[in-house]
Amino acid sequence: QVQLEESGGGLVQAGGSLRLSCVASGSIFSIDTMGWYRRAPGKQRELVADDNSGGSTNYADSVKGRFTLSRDNAKNTVYLQMNSLKPEDTAVYYCYAKVQPRARAWSVYWGQGIQVTVSS
Repeated sequence: QVQLEESGGGLVQAGGSLRLSCVASGSIFSIDTMGWYRRAPGKQRELVADDNSGGSTNYADSVKGRFTLSRDNAKNTVYLQMNSLKPEDTAVYYCYAKVQPRARAWSVYWGQGIQVTVSS
């Protein structure tokens, strides 16, 4: 089984920063893509950023220049540094990873979600 555990969320004032972390653990053979989605109240889930094993990083237009995705492959960890936060960044952030568990096929796994609240 594979688990994703997020940390680093919370409440911050507009203009502030937060750093989200997500660690993948369990019976992992290989990880390809890791990234973050978010779901704001009353809105659809949207991709924030992701990074495949080939080094290509994608960002939502709304976060370009403010958010930075990074990975520590040795630790099976992905980070999301969020700067210049805005109230519209308020959402539940979900980590995901495309993982090949040992002796099993590739699958996408999700974290439980972590709340980020930006006050104006």
